[in-house]
Amino acid sequence: MKIIGRKDELSQLDAYQRSGKPEFLVVYGRRRVGKTFLIREWANNEFFFTHTGLAQGGTDLQLAEFNKSLRRVRGEDHRPAKDWFEAFDCLREYIEQSEPGRKVLFIDELPWMDSRKSFLLPALEHFWNGWASSRADVFLIVCGSATSWVVSKLLQDKGGFYGRVTGRLLVKPFSLGECEAYYREAGIVFSRYQMVESYMIFGGIPYYLSLMRKELGFSQNVDRLCFSEAGALRDEYELLYRSLFRNPEGHMAVVAALATRQVGLTREALLKGSGLTDGGGFTRVLRELELSGFIRRYVSYGKKTRDALYQLIDPFTLFHLRFIKDSGPDERFWAAYTDDGGHRAWTGYAFEQVALAHIDQIKARLKISGVLTRQYSWRSTKAKPGVQIDLIIDRNDGVTNLCEMKYCRDEYEIDGAYEKQLRRRLEVFRRETGTKAALHTTLVTTYGLVRNGYAAQVQSEVTMEDLFG
Repeated sequence: MKIIGRKDELSQLDAYQRSGKPEFLVVYGRRRVGKTFLIREWANNEFFFTHTGLAQGGTDLQLAEFNKSLRRVRGEDHRPAKDWFEAFDCLREYIEQSEPGRKVLFIDELPWMDSRKSFLLPALEHFWNGWASSRADVFLIVCGSATSWVVSKLLQDKGGFYGRVTGRLLVKPFSLGECEAYYREAGIVFSRYQMVESYMIFGGIPYYLSLMRKELGFSQNVDRLCFSEAGALRDEYELLYRSLFRNPEGHMAVVAALATRQVGLTREALLKGSGLTDGGGFTRVLRELELSGFIRRYVSYGKKTRDALYQLIDPFTLFHLRFIKDSGPDERFWAAYTDDGGHRAWTGYAFEQVALAHIDQIKARLKISGVLTRQYSWRSTKAKPGVQIDLIIDRNDGVTNLCEMKYCRDEYEIDGAYEKQLRRRLEVFRRETGTKAALHTTLVTTYGLVRNGYAAQVQSEVTMEDLFG
């Protein structure tokens, strides 16, 4: 399949290739997001040297595989390296003996190669700082799914890599529009409504989309992948976390606690809910989950940094913990569940996460793409009954959008009770925050609003169609 979307990423890769100077590019992003596919397709699989680290294995095994990669390009006379310093010396010799021209070196899953006491990073640092950084013909690309490792060891390193990485490329999940393009290219026919629900389950992860079968309907695909006994994604949650984090039990305890509270938890509440102990280890777990895109840390409108909340934002993790984890094999589970009240409750929260992932599209619909904005959520600390606003777009033009997300199968109809609730929400927010901004009630829905007498309470609308922009 050809590359879908990724125009900015391809443009950046082309620019680094044409720069005429030594480049050290770090490519990172969530596992299964398509990093390797992107790089290999961009290069047409024509690398001067390429190697992929092993998911498991100590230094000896990792070195043995690296030696094999060198032997494939250098020939049988290549001497096996005994440590990483020798390995990168052999790579340097190979480059020095080659013909003139740009040389793309691609090392995939670099974090996996960093086994205990391997001295991989000092050797790579020496290779780059001591030699390759002065070679205008070298374009080194390193890639890894363990985002926290990549960021801490390479991008935010205060030692030998500080200031040495010349570029970074974060590969993000597909947007809804890119998902639609992928389905079209694969010959998979879903309605946009089904594509949104697919995003609620699988996010914009290309690998998960690639498992869909075009001869099946949407619910059939979900049942086959997630709920059948041999479903390809039935054990994905465990495999995903164990492939990304060493000792992932703490990470899974945190996301399990967050899955019970949609609006999120403070650090203190999360400690209690996860059963973990406070300290550097807990801080590391939170940081790694945030860097890997599983959770977000945010400050509610008008709150201080110390009051920050942590919220689970990875669709598949939420779906697994909500539905797959405690379900037995049932090839008709999802098809039968779509009319259940629990399904409607889940879609309400999951649609909010879809909206949060498409802030740029919402801003485009509101015609404020060029306006500086900040996104928040907010909960009243005084009003009874309580008031909660899941998405606030605070704008630099004196307007604040108070957004409500409504996922439904038809146009959404505001009745008298809900119109009163919208007015009260606005009044409570203005009173408690003391804001002087113009407050616009904004509804994000699947098919828009029924135009009745209560709809005038809404200043702006965003529909499912706008999210595909």
